[in-house]
Amino acid sequence: MTEYRTSIDIDATPEAVFRFLVTENGMTSWMGQWASLDPVPGGEFAVDIAGYPVRGSYLEVDPPRRMTVSWGFAGNESLPPGASTVSFELTPIGAGTRVEVVHTDLPDTEVAGHGGGWTHFLPRLARTAAGEQLPPDTWQPR
Repeated sequence: MTEYRTSIDIDATPEAVFRFLVTENGMTSWMGQWASLDPVPGGEFAVDIAGYPVRGSYLEVDPPRRMTVSWGFAGNESLPPGASTVSFELTPIGAGTRVEVVHTDLPDTEVAGHGGGWTHFLPRLARTAAGEQLPPDTWQPR
């Protein structure tokens, strides 16, 4: 199993950024086409991204500092629902926020695809959290 780490600086407060991690409209503004979220420990985390059903649960919800979910795909044997963990750590920097994403317990075969996904989606999070209205996402994994 492998860990993938990345970060991005966002021109918005941690409180503003956090809302994009725990609300359905917020989440789908930057990642996915549909979401069902219950942001309490043990609550549902379900997002459909590019036709892939990500399923898991919220493990930690500490507004506006940290949010952790279990992550996997319905119907996927190598990364089933809840098999990996994604943490978002929000740190104030000046008038903005540094968001560090740590995705752990990824099978080696899933690292490149997830890395490509985070590389695509985090800039979308930065843009939408800073107030930009984004077009629907058309990203597809390679």
